[in-house]
Order: sequence, then C-alpha cells, then structure tokens
Amino acid sequence: MPTARDIMSADPTHIGEDETLAEAARLMAELDVGALPIWGADDQLKGMLTDRDIVVKCIARGGDPTQVTAGELADGMPVTVRADEDIRDALTTMQDHQVRRLPVMDGRELVGMISQADIALSLSATETAETVEAISE
Repeated sequence: MPTARDIMSADPTHIGEDETLAEAARLMAELDVGALPIWGADDQLKGMLTDRDIVVKCIARGGDPTQVTAGELADGMPVTVRADEDIRDALTTMQDHQVRRLPVMDGRELVGMISQADIALSLSATETAETVEAISE
C-alpha cells in the first residue's frame, strides 16, 4: 500500500510566522499555489495559510496585509500526516478534518504536502471522488 511520502509533493515552501500576508501572497503567486505552511521561530509547524484566509480574515475585515503576519492567522494545532503513514489513513484524515491540503511530517521536519491534485494523479477515480466529496461537505 502506498504511503503519504509516495504521493506527496516534496520540499514544500513555507512562510515564516513573522512574515506579512503581503509577502505570503507574493510567494503564493510566484509558486502558483493557494496555500502555504506557516513555520514558527521555534522550528515547528504553526498552521496553514490559504489565499482565502488572506482575503476573508484580513482584507475583507479592513486589515492591512502589509502589517498582519502569517502567524496572526495560524489557528490551533495544524492537521498533519506522518510520511510513512498509509495513504488511505491520510485520505481519512483529510476527509475527517475537511482539509484540501495536508502537511506531511517526518518527525518534526516538514517534508511534503498532499493536495487534491496529488490524490487525483496517484489514486483511482473512485478514491479521488470520495475524498473530494467528503472534503467539500
């Protein structure tokens, strides 16, 4: 059975918790991604930042993305998966938490990301459809 490491996109770029949302948006545009892991000064994953977070939680509320930091939008404990975990367990995690992107950890190191696109490219159409449907509920 494949593991999370087998289907993940490796070497994900992250945004530091003290970097601004404007910098995060520039990085997302440069990388053509819709989300970035937020990495803390303590060398730990703090959460995920999406392009939607920037718009809804900052700009739409009158915030200044050149002043608000990524860390200010980090909510609670991020949902992750271990690199050696069976991919079906990773899919269940995505479904249970309704997350579209899942950071992959090897110990304390962020080694990859699993997205819906990774699932679609790696698994059957049925598994992909079931996962996307459950995430989108």
